Amino acid sequence: MSDPYQAIYEEIIHEHYKKPKYRRILEGLPYAENPSCGDRVRISIQVGDDGHIASAAFDGSGCSISMSSADILAEDLIGKTPEEARAQVERFLAVLRGELDVDELDAYGDAAAFKGIARLPVRVKCAALAWRAALAQLDAIKSKGNKAAAS
Repeated sequence: MSDPYQAIYEEIIHEHYKKPKYRRILEGLPYAENPSCGDRVRISIQVGDDGHIASAAFDGSGCSISMSSADILAEDLIGKTPEEARAQVERFLAVLRGELDVDELDAYGDAAAFKGIARLPVRVKCAALAWRAALAQLDAIKSKGNKAAAS
């Protein structure tokens, strides 16, 4: 049975790809790469004085799924504590791995657009790339005591 929202999801992905809000030129951060297709992305996360993520951005190149996923990720992280962000990233990745029902994504705003991608194993790596990179950045933030930007 077809998802009645599929056209809306496709439009969300297309919009984040064509007009990303959080794409910046980032220097000095490592790329996460998908060797099977050549997509690459790097994520910057900065924590404010209040202990919440004050800004997030991405840089990279790749298909519409990987780049829109990075933009949606950056949007979703802002305002969360690093711990809340980690929990959300881990849940998103668990959905893509098939460990949680795709309807879990309904609670994550535009990330719900990836419900259909979760059913396409060949595209899961594209959608997961930025989220995996975010985990590495969140680990770096944790090791710095939530005080500094990941770098």
